[in-house]
Formats: sequence, C-alpha cells, structure tokens
Amino acid sequence: METKYIDLKKEIEENKICEASNEIKNGNLVIFPTETVYGIGANALNDEACKNIFKAKGRAGDNPLIVHVNNLEMIKQIVEEPNDIEKNLINAFCPGPFTIILKAKDIIPKSVTAGLDTVGIRMPSNKVANKLIEYAGVPIAAPSANISGRPSGTNIEDIKNEFDGKVTVIIDSGMVDIGLESTVVRVINNKVRILRPGKITKEDIEKLGFKVEIDKNILGKYDGKEKVLSPGMKYRHYAPNTKCMMIYSKNTEKMIEKIREISESKNTLIICRDKNYDKYNVEYKIKMGNTLEEIAHNIFSILRKVDKYNVDLVIIEGMEKEGLGLALNNRLLRACEYNYLEI
Repeated sequence: METKYIDLKKEIEENKICEASNEIKNGNLVIFPTETVYGIGANALNDEACKNIFKAKGRAGDNPLIVHVNNLEMIKQIVEEPNDIEKNLINAFCPGPFTIILKAKDIIPKSVTAGLDTVGIRMPSNKVANKLIEYAGVPIAAPSANISGRPSGTNIEDIKNEFDGKVTVIIDSGMVDIGLESTVVRVINNKVRILRPGKITKEDIEKLGFKVEIDKNILGKYDGKEKVLSPGMKYRHYAPNTKCMMIYSKNTEKMIEKIREISESKNTLIICRDKNYDKYNVEYKIKMGNTLEEIAHNIFSILRKVDKYNVDLVIIEGMEKEGLGLALNNRLLRACEYNYLEI
C-alpha cells in the first residue's frame, strides 16, 4: 500500500481533508491530528476497517477503541440516551480532550468495543479532526497513532516510519497542542470515575459539583481481574526500549541529590526540568520544560528519542500527583514499567 502525505502545517485546506475523508468512507485507515495526540482512524461503523487498526498498531483485541464524533446528533446515533450527569459532562467538556464511556448501540461493531456493551465517545476540538469527521459523515474510531507499547505520536516525524505503507493517508498539521491523550471517564453509581487522566482534571470535574473517583489502575499495576474499560489501563504503554526510572520528592534538592547519586554509578540519560538542567553533571540530559503543560506537550516526543543515546538507564524527574501531574505520572509510570522511587 502506498501512503499519501497531506501537509496542512501552514494552512487548513478543506479539499485535502475531503480527500482524506473519502478514504475513511472507503474503509481505509487515515492518520490525523487531534488536540491531544495523532490518531489512526477508520469508519467506526465498519467492522473490517476497525480490525485493520488493530493490525496496523499490533494492538490487542481486548483493548477498546475511542470513537470520535463532531456533533451531538452523531452521539445519539451510536449510544443510548445519556443520564443527566453524563449530559452535563458532555456539555461542559465537549468538544475537547475528554472521552466519556456510554452504553453502545448495536450499530457499533464489537471490534471497537472489545466485546463490551459500552463505548468511549470523544468530540475533538481540533479543526482538522472535526472537518475529517464532518466530510466522512460517519464517526471515526481512532486510538493514538503509535505501534502499541510505544510513546504516542505528537508529531508526524516521530511516527511516519511506523505506519508508512500501513495506512492510506497521513495528515500532517505539525505538533499537537496538548501532547497527552484525552481524559477518560465513566459515571458509576452517580459518581464520575476517571479511568485515564488527561488535560481535563479531577479538579475540573469537581467544579461541576460531582463526586469524582480515581480508578485504582491509574497509579497502580493492572491486576487482570476486571475487563479493560478504557485504553491505557492494561498493557505496557508509552515505553522506549531503554530501561527508565522516575524519581520524585516534594523537596526538589533531595530529588536532584538522589538522581545525581544514581547517575554516578551508571551510564545514564537524565530527563529534567529546564531550571534543573545545569545541576546535573552528566554527558546526556534532555530538558522537558518547567510547567506541567510544557512537560505534557514534550514528554512523548522526548521518550521517542532516548533509545538513540545507548545508555543503560534513563532517569526522569517526577512530579506531584495533582491536576495535570496525575496524568503525567500515569503515563510515566507505565513508560518506566513502575520503576519508581519517591523519597
């Protein structure tokens, strides 16, 4: 299969998006930007097309896909009537980096839901994604555009070699805005349970007056006893091949001291905040930004670079577990395969 590249980095050309949407209609795969990460998408109502997503990614069949829509009417076509809490969440956070698990109608193939009776629904705010869905005229099932287990794609340069020849079209609109996948929630017993944290935080949802729970798998290893309700819960994720370790302390100097101590005895690469960069006397180090927003924007692209350094260990500065920090901890714990030290 020959992959066509569409360059929309300078301007949004609707005729080119329309061309890509025709490939969705024809049952083919298209990589497209969202505000969170790049997605690899297919017609969510086409069972065979959706199965090809799993093949292209090397994704396990029990890992459900998120379905992207561009308006409320499309939501009504594919899920049962949401309850009042679910409606309030949709009104508050859609369009945006937010996915809600709802009861699926039979129109959604079991390949998309991984055999569950629910499906994750997301309405992206990215203009290219919205136009693609609009012109296709169907919801688009799309996980992140990466080979399963690898860091998600936040720019096309990082992922094009993984999918060249596996998809029909790749739309390149440059670096994404956020850099972490959407927040995934499900309403259970009138409480909002966060299954995967993202830009929309626990605190954001609590402002609506709802009780919010954090799923136990977010900062812990999946125990294998329950069905996977959301992408990102079960499998090794976001990980480079090089062994990684995250170290955190509320006392910044203690954290730096511990990282220095470990790096002295090993061939290491340190990923740190810009302001701490000069405090590490090692050959290999990478700045990740200072604010949580900057780190979220940069971290997946950084994780894709670390294997080039041929080091024995990557040490990553940790961060607090509140707000956006919860989402970053979730991704980095999986990237480090739970090799984590808090002091």
